[in-house]
Amino acid sequence: MDRRTFLAATPSAMMLAQQAPPPAAPKKAKVTSSVMLWTLKGTFEERMEAAAKAGLQSVEFVGEHYDWTDADIDRVKKLARSLKLGIDTLSSVPRWGQQKINMVDPAVREAFLKEVEKNLVFAQKLEVPMALIMSGNAVASLTFEQQFTAMIECAKRATDLAAKANITLIMEPLNTKVNHKGYFLSNCVDGLRLMKAVNHPNLRLLFDLYHEQVERGDVIRTALAAMEYVRVFHVADNPGRNEPGTGEMNYANIYKAIAKAGYEHYITMEYIPLQEQVKSLQKAVNEMRAGIAG
Repeated sequence: MDRRTFLAATPSAMMLAQQAPPPAAPKKAKVTSSVMLWTLKGTFEERMEAAAKAGLQSVEFVGEHYDWTDADIDRVKKLARSLKLGIDTLSSVPRWGQQKINMVDPAVREAFLKEVEKNLVFAQKLEVPMALIMSGNAVASLTFEQQFTAMIECAKRATDLAAKANITLIMEPLNTKVNHKGYFLSNCVDGLRLMKAVNHPNLRLLFDLYHEQVERGDVIRTALAAMEYVRVFHVADNPGRNEPGTGEMNYANIYKAIAKAGYEHYITMEYIPLQEQVKSLQKAVNEMRAGIAG
């Protein structure tokens, strides 16, 4: 969606939202429900409306914000408020796959940090508390440990920037077997190692249950070990990255383990719906809430 389409569509979307307000989300939910907006179909406004109709409490952006003006940002904030949606996360490096930036090569570190700093400004303006950070792809000329050491140093500097902006960076490991071949930080065991090495309250872990299942399996044991550092769980089933219940993952047991550990942050749907998307999200979120309620 280009900026002109966004500006033209927003007033009508806000009118629809005012005419048909979504059901209020639970006021005392220990876990905040969210959805990665890229997984939904439609214009930006239609995707926001779908999240609200499904009863979600919040949304996550990747790079939707990248070219927004201050006027665009104001309209998005008003739209989110009218739909009773929070915005909890955006990416601090939304174009890491297209730009020659990563956290594991000291030669491109300054360019990486400049991109993080740019997107932290967007996060501040949108009043978003968290920003995604990605390791980027591995560098063949460096050993694993050289790259891991460089990633630690880059994470420390990026986290200092985030702390000054009062924003928490959330680091996301991605699987390399199916979706992100060549990505460096491929699992949450190494993600936990990074958390302990940096040891800063403004750097936390995004535990994507689908990616971890694809890469290593053993998601409950790994999640419990990392729990004190986790601020967001992403949800999708494997194989296919579709709704929970369509694959091999036992989400009832996963949710039960997360709840038993006392987790009280975000659980975000990041799957490709096979069914009508609002009904699919309603079902997935209701199952998640039932699961964490015991």
